[in-house]
Amino acid sequence: MFVDSAKIKVKAGNGGDGCVSFRREKYVAAGGPDGGDGGKGGDIVFKVDDSLTTLADFRYKRKYSAPNGSNGQGGRKNGRKGEDLVILVPRGTVIREAESGAVMADMSTDEPFIAAKGGRGGWGNPHFATPTRQVPRFAKQGTPGEEWELTLELKLLADVGLLGFPNVGKSTFISVVSQAKPIIADYHFTTITPVLGVISMGEGNSFVMADIPGLIEGAGDGVGLGHEFLRHVDRCRLLVHIIDAAGSEGRDPVDDFNIINAELEKFSPELAERPQIVVANKIDLASDEQLEKLRDYFTSLGCEYYEMCAPISHGTKEIVSALWNKLQTLPPIKQYDSESIPLEMYEKTQDKGFTIRVEDGVYFVEAPWLLKILQRCDLDDYESLQYFQRVLNSSGITDALREKGINEGDTVSIYDLEFDFVN
Repeated sequence: MFVDSAKIKVKAGNGGDGCVSFRREKYVAAGGPDGGDGGKGGDIVFKVDDSLTTLADFRYKRKYSAPNGSNGQGGRKNGRKGEDLVILVPRGTVIREAESGAVMADMSTDEPFIAAKGGRGGWGNPHFATPTRQVPRFAKQGTPGEEWELTLELKLLADVGLLGFPNVGKSTFISVVSQAKPIIADYHFTTITPVLGVISMGEGNSFVMADIPGLIEGAGDGVGLGHEFLRHVDRCRLLVHIIDAAGSEGRDPVDDFNIINAELEKFSPELAERPQIVVANKIDLASDEQLEKLRDYFTSLGCEYYEMCAPISHGTKEIVSALWNKLQTLPPIKQYDSESIPLEMYEKTQDKGFTIRVEDGVYFVEAPWLLKILQRCDLDDYESLQYFQRVLNSSGITDALREKGINEGDTVSIYDLEFDFVN
């Protein structure tokens, strides 16, 4: 089963809690605090596996959670780190944050991507010992791991994409010029999944061609299979538009060409501007008058135009050579840059609750929605710092701290962030 899109939820492990403990040994007076730190939670990591070709596994499992870190123990024993959870995906998978649609990663290289970071372990009570607080009877809790709802979208990595109506000969062409073995038959939609073929040009040179199925009128609006598979043309550097020169299906090949290009424009204006080479197939069934009409039309448009009879490989070598030469002048396969997830999205959450507790003069603020903002803010950047301060004010946290009796200079602890309160 070919599945090229999925929606899943991922949850990194929570950090373990710090330990409140004191050293107690015979003949050792005032041993002092010795609670260990909590262990870090496991990360959610995506890696490319070239043996995978679809996202079918994600139809059956949609929630992924990494293990939590262990709590700290007495005797300054730190908790164990939670193991990372590795999720394997096909090469070319684009990972997006579901609500905003922002691209988090393009899994086109072998570099792993940490989609959700595990929470940090909480500090044990030795971290809070000071000359005036020699017996700290509190420790920090571990921070929650990041949690995301993600959409996965497979966009095949191919240099050349084959376009055209059903039954114009795309599958026959790719089977002749590569080792690909698509289903070939004399009826529509024999190809119902994208087919990749590697075309060798000798001496270690090759390029990848993709047969994109299901393009008919209305494909840009989801008619037929087109909308489902147009995404796979998106990365192609060069498009080969195959037409039925003889009009053996009762259609006009010029109309076919214009209809498919209109669907490309509807789906993606950028894609419609991609370089195209036009190939007239089934020339053995076409009359001289039909072929001359096609040559004149596409020449007037300034298109590179070729003719072939794919089943007997007539003209295919010249076309492959032209494709290779054209690819040498084009930029590499498109990759998506990661995008920032709008911080304002977290402010719109329905649950903006928070809790404040006071331990030995330290004001601990806990709010899961605020943690996501804190994790994404660069507090060394002045604008980010100002934004975080506005969030504290607008959410009522600042006023709540004042109601708790906080004074200027008192310590505020928000997960991993500690600062002195300023009125």
